[in-house]
Amino acid sequence: MEIVPKIAAIHDISGIGRCSMTVIMPIMSALGCQVCPLPTALLSNHSEYEHFYFFDFTDYMEEYFSYWEKNNAEFDCLYSGFIGSEKQINIINDIINKVKIKNNPLIVVDPVMGDHGQTYRTYTKRMIKRMACLVNKADIVTPNLTEAKILIGEKYTGEEISIEKVKACLNKLCSMGPGKALITGITDDRGEHINACFDSETNEYWKVSFNYVDKRYPGTGDLFTSLFTGYLLNGRKLPEAMEEASIFVSKAVRATYDAGAPSSEGVIFEKIMKEVYNKPIKYKYSTI
Repeated sequence: MEIVPKIAAIHDISGIGRCSMTVIMPIMSALGCQVCPLPTALLSNHSEYEHFYFFDFTDYMEEYFSYWEKNNAEFDCLYSGFIGSEKQINIINDIINKVKIKNNPLIVVDPVMGDHGQTYRTYTKRMIKRMACLVNKADIVTPNLTEAKILIGEKYTGEEISIEKVKACLNKLCSMGPGKALITGITDDRGEHINACFDSETNEYWKVSFNYVDKRYPGTGDLFTSLFTGYLLNGRKLPEAMEEASIFVSKAVRATYDAGAPSSEGVIFEKIMKEVYNKPIKYKYSTI
């Protein structure tokens, strides 16, 4: 019988808005993975709406996880995203230590801290420092360019960046602990929109270009990393998983834009779900 990878997904749950867990669960399930949610918070809808209900799950996370321990749960992957407090970072660090005792799961950290040069208001300097400790435990880290700059302590100077600086940034991320790093949403100094990754074990850098739409949709980072992780767990190589995730996200964004759907609803990936199974006839990623 084929093994179904089991993922401990540590994210918030937003009822409306296509982000975090409501994106991760259908996407990774479609890719043949079992998603086990450990919520950091419960929201009626994401916070970009004018009105939203928020319930902080911090005080319940450890007890919740303790029952997984009592039932001897083992995971093939632990994947964390948006974190609401410094205490949650400490809890997730502890959970990573505990799951690694049982086996050696893939640890994917998406350090959701900001975008377009701005750190989210919920993040303090202390939280950023603690996030670096969490990144240290990751096998793979998947920031956007803003988040990458925050992590390595460099000033953000805009989305346009030279390939050499991208490579330097990826290298610095891996020097923090992860064996592999991937930066999303880059515009290089030639105007090409790319995602880029680095494997420090093989010292290889790759990039893949994507079709850009000049409109912001919340949840696209969650969509990308859930696709990327799902493809990795299905045996894709690092640049292959990056390219397939990039293709699906680009198609989902384009479909949403063409439909004129409100950006607050996120991308309408449900309409193109069959595309998740379409492997490229020929991969187009390249080394850098």
